[in-house]
Amino acid sequence: MKRFSAMKKFVFCLTLLGCSSWVHAGADVAKKDPYLMIKTVADITFNRFSNEQAAIQEDPNILKTIVREELMPYINYQYAAYKVIGSNFKKTNKDDRAEFVPAFREYLITSYAQVFTLYNNQKVEFAPAKDFSDDRVVSVDTSVIEPGRSPINISFRVRKHKKTGEWKAYDMVAEGVSLLDSKQSELSSLIRQKGLPHVTDMLKEKSARDIVFK
Repeated sequence: MKRFSAMKKFVFCLTLLGCSSWVHAGADVAKKDPYLMIKTVADITFNRFSNEQAAIQEDPNILKTIVREELMPYINYQYAAYKVIGSNFKKTNKDDRAEFVPAFREYLITSYAQVFTLYNNQKVEFAPAKDFSDDRVVSVDTSVIEPGRSPINISFRVRKHKKTGEWKAYDMVAEGVSLLDSKQSELSSLIRQKGLPHVTDMLKEKSARDIVFK
């Protein structure tokens, strides 16, 4: 199996997390415990993916529905979208940003769903949870284990909302590469050169693509 890009490693690791079944699918997600939240969401997502495998083989786009319903509620896609806009933020207007955020969300859904087709029985190990009582951002560290290969070290960055105290994932660092930084690098120059509406339309086009098994 080839090494994955940062985007692929992010979703691939979420898929892997479901295999260990630390909690039962359908359990309440512990939004105020970032470590347990990552484990729970992954477990629920993967169990649904597994249970609907026959239907998915008939219509791979069902993976988009699973990602949208089970995974995305626990990803702070608006925060991530604004980080991608980055230094271009003041050059954009409220209406354009309001259209970009859901387009970026759908782009993530399609990207994540496509990677769910790559699962091949790999395993994952968690580093011990740390005290997060005084933190606003934590990293949930994992290692993806595959026989005959060096472990892939992956950290999920999770951020606490000031008002609600709930945590959501917003970034992943795979072998030192930040998903958010890579997306910002990829899109920020396009935003600067061609404007946010152009990039929004581009993401909408990418999001409309069908999921395929390769």
